[in-house]
Amino acid sequence: MFDPRIEVFSTCPPSSSSDTRAYLQEVVRVARWSEGAGCRGILVYSDNSMVDPWLVAQVIIESTRILCPLVAVQPVYMHPYSVAKMIASLAFLHGRRIYLNMVAGGFKNDLTALNDTTPHDRRYHRLVEYTTLIRRLLSERSPVDFQGEFYRADKLKMSPPLPVDLFPGIFMSGSSEAGVAAARAIGATAVKYPKPAEQDGEEPVVDGVPHGIRVGIITRPGEEEAWDLARARFPEDRVGQLAHQLAMKVSDSVWHGQLSRLGAATETSPYWLVPFQNYKTMCPYLVGSYERVSAELGRYASLGYRAFILDVPRDPDELHHTSIAFDRAFDQCLNRSQTG
Repeated sequence: MFDPRIEVFSTCPPSSSSDTRAYLQEVVRVARWSEGAGCRGILVYSDNSMVDPWLVAQVIIESTRILCPLVAVQPVYMHPYSVAKMIASLAFLHGRRIYLNMVAGGFKNDLTALNDTTPHDRRYHRLVEYTTLIRRLLSERSPVDFQGEFYRADKLKMSPPLPVDLFPGIFMSGSSEAGVAAARAIGATAVKYPKPAEQDGEEPVVDGVPHGIRVGIITRPGEEEAWDLARARFPEDRVGQLAHQLAMKVSDSVWHGQLSRLGAATETSPYWLVPFQNYKTMCPYLVGSYERVSAELGRYASLGYRAFILDVPRDPDELHHTSIAFDRAFDQCLNRSQTG
């Protein structure tokens, strides 16, 4: 089970990589594995190529007892009232809390197809308005008046009302200055794709904003066993490398460019970019023994990161081994803070 001092989320499989018959069963399996491992919630992707994330969230809720869907929300897909209505309705029907992963960027072709020509940083201004209206609709019992640049509301009231204890947790990309500023403005957790902590690539969190990272983990008791599993799961693939290069051209996400510029990690580092570089996943990985991976996680913890979004788990055993590394990391981090 994951340490209750941190928020750990797994990731739901994307529908674009599965066939229709198998996908529903795959979602249910991964959700139940994640709940069994003690994850707080599970990230549900959203873009033009995937099924609606709210319908997937409904499946997750019906298949688990307490797992919280972390739903990716892109303003061009839904009006803020619709998002608030969905959260309130799921709370009314199931008594389940929802987390929101507020998305400003995306693939340029997707945005163009939807006729969204808003510049990158301006999309974060829009996202602040969007999220602020959602928050007010869910927290205020009287009708909401809102006058913004992008959204307006006149005596708009949310029904059914949302119980206070089911108010959504809110995440947002923290890879750019615009993203961190937006997270600060709305009280969101700023999530980034980390650099190698052991190489002093990361800096301490000192801006008063809650921070988290998105990272995959493959760990086992021994170093060789972990790396053998990692290389078997994510072999280098020329077709995947070309797909990654194409994605770089059509994405305006700051994090995508930042990761791509990091290059290969050294052989002595648990930080591994091969799955990302071969277009097998959208985050860096930490690979190695419990000792090596927990040391790297402990460095992130000492820098102030308290929310972790993992990649799609291959099986429940993977989450079990990952939780061992987290427990060691945060035990060491807590002991240092108590003796420091």
